[in-house]
Formats: sequence, structure tokens, C-alpha cells
Amino acid sequence: MFIYIVRSTITYFILFFILRVMGKRQVGELQPFELVITLILAELATLPMQETGLSLINGIVPLLTLVTIHFLISFLSRKSFFARKIICGKPVIIINPNGIQYEKLKELNMNINDLQEALRGAGYFTFEEIEYAIIETNGKLSVLPRSLERPANPKDFKLKPEKATLDVALIIDGKIIKANLKKLKVTEKFLYKYLKKANIKELKELLLVTLSTNGSLFIQPKNASTITFQTSLKGGVLK
Repeated sequence: MFIYIVRSTITYFILFFILRVMGKRQVGELQPFELVITLILAELATLPMQETGLSLINGIVPLLTLVTIHFLISFLSRKSFFARKIICGKPVIIINPNGIQYEKLKELNMNINDLQEALRGAGYFTFEEIEYAIIETNGKLSVLPRSLERPANPKDFKLKPEKATLDVALIIDGKIIKANLKKLKVTEKFLYKYLKKANIKELKELLLVTLSTNGSLFIQPKNASTITFQTSLKGGVLK
């Protein structure tokens, strides 16, 4: 029993490390070669955990081999447009101003129902709304709506909205995130001043406190309503 626990623990951490260095893309965003490697990794990882007759090294070597292949393919796709086209394919326009491109659908092994489902998933329910629809190399659908169908934006009204901001957590579940205080150049004294204004007596009362890059301090207690202060601090651009 103990040997199974040890082998499983070692394999888990090795696989965890491998997936971390491979990147952070979600399954639906993987290129075909990345998905293939991920599926094989999942299968190979069970061998050193279950097969005690197989040495741990012999079980781990295939995992490391696949990671090496992954980095070689990734390197080639970065350095060569030709290799990128072969490895990842290229985006395919399946709807253009002339309508649905039936031949392209056949190349992708898609039918009209598949296309309608993908369009609904992207928030479009009629073909008249769409100028272009493109199947990306990872299988995702990108849509460019017709000019009259796209959402209005500030440019249409010649407005100049405030610059977009980013919220940074200063307290989570009653614990101060000191690294973020340092990043935004905020002192604990500053933080406690506003907590006092919000009538917060102890940190454990807090669920979340964030400071946006425009100086807005958001305080969410665990058992009370949200409180917001506009401070004089400007976090600027986070790096």
C-alpha cells in the first residue's frame, strides 16, 4: 500500500510540473498537437502509479519525452511560418459577406447545425447579423458582426470614457496580501484608516478588499453590505 502512495505522489508532482511548464491555456484553447500530448500524458501517468512491476524511472521517462516533443514543436511553430501552418493549420473563413461557405464547412467536417450551435454560443442567433465568421486553429469560432449589428461603443458617440481600471486584491478571507500592497505602493496604515472608516474592527470580518488602478477601494465584509471609497491613490499600470 505504501509503495502505491509514494509512486502516486511522485507521479502527481511530476505531472503537475509538466502541465505548468506547458502553459496555462484551457482545454478548449489548445492547438491539436497540444491536445494530443495532453491526452497521452493522462494515459501514461497512470502506468507508474499502478504498475509496481514497472520501475518509476521507466514510467517517468515517457512523460519527459512527450514534454521534450512539445517544446520542440512549439519552438518550430514559433520560428517558422511554414511549420506553424503544418502543425497548427490556419484559420478558415466559413461566413463572408456573400454568405455561408459550404465548401469550407465540408473541409472542416461541419454541418449547418454545428455552425448554428457555434454561432449561438458566440451570442448570434441569425446569419443576417454576421459579416464574417472564422474558425480559428484551435477550433474556436470568432465572429465579426455587421456594422449595424455590433454593440455601440464610445467612439460612436464621440465620448471619452475614463481609462479602464484593474482591481488588485489587498485582503482575501481576512488575510492581507502584502505583495499586492507593495505593488500598488500602499501601506497597511493607509488600509487600516479606511477599514476604520468602514467600521471594520477585525480583519477576519472581511471577505475581500480590492484597490483599483483609479483609486477606488472596494470593501466586502463577510456579513454586511459592500462599502466603496474613492481614495487619492492612483495605482497606474500594473506590470
